[in-house]
Amino acid sequence: MSGWLAIVGLGPGDDALVTPEVDGVLAEATDVVGYIPYVARIAPRDGLTLHASDNRVEIDRSRHALEMASQGRRVVVVSSGDPGVFAMAAAVLEAVEHGDAAWRDLDIRVLPGITAMLAAAAACGAPLGHDFCAINLSDNMKPWALIEKRLRLAAEADFAMAFYNPRSKSRPEGFGKAVKALQEACGDDRPMIFARNVSRPDQSIRIVPLSQVTEDMADMRTVVLLGSSRTRIIARDGAPLVYTPRSVDQ
Repeated sequence: MSGWLAIVGLGPGDDALVTPEVDGVLAEATDVVGYIPYVARIAPRDGLTLHASDNRVEIDRSRHALEMASQGRRVVVVSSGDPGVFAMAAAVLEAVEHGDAAWRDLDIRVLPGITAMLAAAAACGAPLGHDFCAINLSDNMKPWALIEKRLRLAAEADFAMAFYNPRSKSRPEGFGKAVKALQEACGDDRPMIFARNVSRPDQSIRIVPLSQVTEDMADMRTVVLLGSSRTRIIARDGAPLVYTPRSVDQ
């Protein structure tokens, strides 16, 4: 039996946002590998083994998946959102590069998913409608000095921005430092959007001027978006619409 490995994104939370392509490989899988809450989203069935593990063992998880695929099993590695955006695709490919040479000949597929930042943007309009960047605010795998440099340069370039992993219990001060750096670098009062539990029944969207943002407005279940200097808010009955125009004056 020829094994394969698929690295997939389960989207931001709503099962309706899992792509048919991902549903298809999950139906064929013999094994599903991933972080505990993501594996918990997969319905058990006969012939399927679920392998859940902690969040900080990405390389070990990747090696385990590759070993099973090399033994002829049909393995799916699950991530939330899109597997290529701060998720498992890069970890698996890192394991391939530095691991058993035979792993390079495996059937390895990366299947896209809807990211939390795109779901958050859609929930309030089109704040990422022009040039934007995404920055992971976690300093677990890169120094804070590099994060701050990227924040300031992105502000100077006037990108809209999406922020992942803004604030955790183990490092609650990180988001506050990021907000301070952005308040100093932006020089205007552009909107910051807090999308918590996006696409889930308890989704909440909050739009706050950058000058009024405080560090306690975000947690690890929040995706944070920041508009550019050109981002607009359309007031109306009910929730406002936010968008960044597609063109820039010459």
